[in-house]
Amino acid sequence: MRLSDFDYELPAALIAQEAAPVRDAARLMRLDRGTGARSHQRVSDLAALLAPGDVLVVNDTRVVPARLLGRREPSGGAVECLLLGRIGGDRWDALVHPGQKLKVGSRAVFEGGGRRLDLEVLDRHYHGRRTVRLAADGGAVDAAIDAIGHVPLPPYIRRADRAIDVERYQTVYAAARGSVAAPTAGLHFTPALLDRLRARGVERHAITLHVGYGTFEPVRTEEVEAHRVAAERYTVPASTAAAVNRALDEGRRVVAVGTTTTRTLEAVARAHGGRLAPEAGETDLYIHGDFDFQVVGGLLTNFHLPRSSLLLLVCAFAGREAILAAYRDAVERRYRFYSYGDAMLIL
Repeated sequence: MRLSDFDYELPAALIAQEAAPVRDAARLMRLDRGTGARSHQRVSDLAALLAPGDVLVVNDTRVVPARLLGRREPSGGAVECLLLGRIGGDRWDALVHPGQKLKVGSRAVFEGGGRRLDLEVLDRHYHGRRTVRLAADGGAVDAAIDAIGHVPLPPYIRRADRAIDVERYQTVYAAARGSVAAPTAGLHFTPALLDRLRARGVERHAITLHVGYGTFEPVRTEEVEAHRVAAERYTVPASTAAAVNRALDEGRRVVAVGTTTTRTLEAVARAHGGRLAPEAGETDLYIHGDFDFQVVGGLLTNFHLPRSSLLLLVCAFAGREAILAAYRDAVERRYRFYSYGDAMLIL
């Protein structure tokens, strides 16, 4: 497959720069996997669109304020660092800018909220990635990151983060700290909507996949199959594994909230003969083409970037032609795209 086959035209004005005034007020396109038929509702209608007995699986990862803005030492030049994850101890995987200037041994300082972080570059990797060492005044690096760091809004949101993003770029059920980007399909849920789903007889269970570089790394190869996804950490609790396996045994539908949840469920199922097992690990599963989905029977997801691994996943689930036709329809109807945008429910 060619990456150029997964492209589409999107006016810049449709890239959402702000969250919807109310989380579940976002528009929702329903797509039928079998027929390609589409209808148009709101996320607030989700309970009526799902069936009693459906199992909704969410990703309860919590976004870290992982974007650090500071200065080089001793030159004073501006530095930006996006923490991708702790490697161990005081060492972190990071994206830095300006990458060419930050060689091994380079140092930077980040300050805010009465705290200070010192960074040293330990190793250079490709596309601006570095292994860095972080040290905090007082020794509590995580507390210093929380005090100094900014919400890691995606680069297509062309504004500085604001106080409201601390809440809105986080799901209402976020629990396990560790992501550098939000599992955006989950941003649409409100406590009231979760209550309506429960009253409808829709079960809700959680997995954790900490969103890292693998989720948002660009596909840089024209041949789709040549791309590789960086590994990301996941946890599947015993209660979730049991609930999903029970639903599969009983022929009930498992609906994944987001591509990160989908990758986790399918990765674990592939390792355990089509069933889930309670475990923690890492996955580099790359879903594309004629992938055989063993668990997921429905998907709630946002609209994704052209030529991205996330769009490839959604096309694998519902068919390239059906998805691209739905995206063209969304553009014509002025849907809002990407992280703070509208949603699609594929059943």
